[in-house]
Amino acid sequence: MNMTANVGTIDRVLRAVVGIALIAWAATGGPVWAWVGVVPLATAGFSFCPAYSLLGIKTCPTPRT
Repeated sequence: MNMTANVGTIDRVLRAVVGIALIAWAATGGPVWAWVGVVPLATAGFSFCPAYSLLGIKTCPTPRT
């Protein structure tokens, strides 16, 4: 599987902010499901979203490998 970047800069920043917020919420007594924040944080870190790949979406203007 080729993990070419498909997540653009604005998308990455939004994913990171949402991921960190959800993890912080879970860590401070929020619901267990808030740990799902790990997913957007990881996709922001790798600049790759498997769901985008399946759907043919790319918010990254130039592919990085």
